[in-house]
Amino acid sequence: MSLIAAHRLSIRLGGAEVLTGVSMSVAAGEIVTIVGPNGSGKSTLLRALLGILPSAGGEVTRKPGLRIGYVPQKLHIDRSLPLTVRRFLSLPQRRSEAEARTALERVGVPEVRERQMADLSGGQFQRVLLARALLTTPDLLILDEPTQGLDQPGEAAFYRLIEEVRSETGAAVLMVSHDLHVVMSASDRVICLNGHVCCQGTPRVVSNAPEYRALFGLGTQGALALYQHSHDHDHTHDHAHPHAHDHDAAEHDHV
Repeated sequence: MSLIAAHRLSIRLGGAEVLTGVSMSVAAGEIVTIVGPNGSGKSTLLRALLGILPSAGGEVTRKPGLRIGYVPQKLHIDRSLPLTVRRFLSLPQRRSEAEARTALERVGVPEVRERQMADLSGGQFQRVLLARALLTTPDLLILDEPTQGLDQPGEAAFYRLIEEVRSETGAAVLMVSHDLHVVMSASDRVICLNGHVCCQGTPRVVSNAPEYRALFGLGTQGALALYQHSHDHDHTHDHAHPHAHDHDAAEHDHV
């Protein structure tokens, strides 16, 4: 049974349909990465799966009792507001000293416990957000572009941490990423979204595409994976066959 799944899910924002007929799922223990161009509905899909946005059609199903840990794309901390890491970890639910210490040690930043949130580096901040998400002992971690704003070494370290967390806890991971290295090395499955599911499958589907190999050989970093089918078809009907395009090629542009 899937931990969480969307079934022909459609979402409307401001009168416009931004997601149409999206079907996808995440199984226990797997890492699934969502890719797509800006404005393709990636964050919208995560918010719908979390129950933050209502659906205009279709449905979201969750395993009964599913525990979700969420790391948002951005979290603004007012610099004028005194807020230590320790206090942040106890929002909204109070956590013991032992719980806080264990969570910070797990993500590799035990030394920031009494630091102000506003004074953390980008990498430290993201690790603290992950620590807070792990305090719920989640079955599923949902990460919305968790390395945005980090340099390449910081990105690589964070994604290694995600894999370690999955290995140690057994939690499944659903994340949005623009980093091709992550898609290829850290994902069990990749879902390409552009208002609907263009295609989904194993990273092999993408890595075997000649367009991808050509660009990757040039050392393209941080490129956005734009999946394009190698056959002609009507995109308006893609959503009826969410698993039907595992043979498709991939094409990449700079963000």
